[in-house]
Amino acid sequence: MKAMILAAGKGERMRPLTLTTPKPLVPVGGVPLIEYHLKALAAAGFTEVVINHAWLGQQIEDYLGDGSRYGLSIQYSPEGEPLETGGGIFRALGLLGEGAFVVVNGDIWTDYDFSALRRPLAGLAHLVLADNPAHHPGGDFALVEGQVFDGQADAPTLTYSGIAVLDPKLFAGCTDGAFKLAPLLRNAMAHGQVSGERLPGHWVDVGTHERLAEAEHLLQASR
Repeated sequence: MKAMILAAGKGERMRPLTLTTPKPLVPVGGVPLIEYHLKALAAAGFTEVVINHAWLGQQIEDYLGDGSRYGLSIQYSPEGEPLETGGGIFRALGLLGEGAFVVVNGDIWTDYDFSALRRPLAGLAHLVLADNPAHHPGGDFALVEGQVFDGQADAPTLTYSGIAVLDPKLFAGCTDGAFKLAPLLRNAMAHGQVSGERLPGHWVDVGTHERLAEAEHLLQASR
């Protein structure tokens, strides 16, 4: 199973840091954010990783290289202009192969064990959902007996963590260009094709300076 890290965002809410540094290379505890994912993926047994990039993307390639120092083989999917989540993954499908693959948002910090995802996929997607953070109290989706639903009135919602396993068939009928992943997931949910799990550990969506500080705090506490 291959993995893809989404690293094409501009990180506008984290300026001035991201004016000269792509968000995945912003340090948390002295280590670039994306390195935590690479090390965790390698520890979980992954060997092949695809990384898309746009804003200051050459810096990502220059820093990470071919991935050999992490025990990985890294391929890159440059975009020029960001293609959003769905479009970025669709552009990279040729590098990801025909089987299901893991996708991870490059701007999160987590201690999640990625080895839990190395299992057969039932349906078109499997989502890892986190407890709702303060900045997103309404959540995204409901998790009921291992299935993920959109707008399930009688079930509490959780927040999509930015970690998933996707089947390339999820993108059937899509064309090259910028589009979001969420509508594809919601369509698959309507057909009972999305499973899920609740993230058991720590998770931070590092989208602002305040949340960067939160990730720093959690990292310090875990050492």
